[in-house]
Amino acid sequence: MKRIVLRMPGRSFVIGVPFVWLGVFFFLPFCILLYISFVDMGADIHPFKPIWDPQTGILSLKYENYWSIFRTAEDAPWFKTLYVEAYLRSVLYALCTAVLCLLIGYPFAYFIARSAPSVRPALLMMVMLPFWTSFLLRVYAWKGILADQGIVNKLLMAVGLTSEPIQMLYTNVSMLVGMTYVYLPFMVLPLYANLVKMDFRLLEAAYDLGASPFKAFWLITVPLSKAGIVAGFMLVFIPCVGEFVIPSLLGGPENIMIGRVVWDEMFTSNNWPRASALAVTMIGLIIVPLAIYYHYSGEASAPADKKN
Repeated sequence: MKRIVLRMPGRSFVIGVPFVWLGVFFFLPFCILLYISFVDMGADIHPFKPIWDPQTGILSLKYENYWSIFRTAEDAPWFKTLYVEAYLRSVLYALCTAVLCLLIGYPFAYFIARSAPSVRPALLMMVMLPFWTSFLLRVYAWKGILADQGIVNKLLMAVGLTSEPIQMLYTNVSMLVGMTYVYLPFMVLPLYANLVKMDFRLLEAAYDLGASPFKAFWLITVPLSKAGIVAGFMLVFIPCVGEFVIPSLLGGPENIMIGRVVWDEMFTSNNWPRASALAVTMIGLIIVPLAIYYHYSGEASAPADKKN
């Protein structure tokens, strides 16, 4: 009697599992969020009004949840609404945080990649060590550092640089410091993973040909680490756009980002459809440019025979 063995193709299994995971935990919740953004709050036991009326057969989509994002009460431009200003502020802070993380994290990653293999695990552990502590506790620690009676102000007054506390908490600086500190490892790790595979003999060849250290770094190291820069930039930029905790604890009333606006609409105003519309718009602001970038970068890196 022959034994029948069912074998699942390895490639289909490896590809299928992540797709199922993304479908269940990302695409399905996004569809629910998209549905809520086109309905209205219900008045009875059902939290939302149905989008389809079976008696009249009319599909009623409430576009007002999206139009209200760009509509102003007066004759003001569309980009002066609370929601659009929160979007622009979120993108601006996310860009500044990503740039600061890149400027600070690149030397860290380069130093770890050039260090001896025996000490690299210890250096990487130091980078990942903050993840062992609660995210909320790390942000609260910065409140104690940047407060009027915090460590920084006491140190400045002790050395005589200032006679009174400097307002550092609840400002743009405190929020950028907190976001840069929290998301710095997300920049260092992909940069290190890219730089550690680099052949540093290319730099030695450039030195032999008369290139200065800065010129060799700019013309060889930076282009070869482009993939790590893009990956780290996206890993920092994307979560920073929707950041809620750090602006709430370290930012001031003028630093309201879109994450706080969505929270207020959902839990303070109890307007879940508008909050869902704001969240869907925010996802579109992130995914659409990202998809366009990867589409054109994939075409640029494709072989010439495939392009033709």
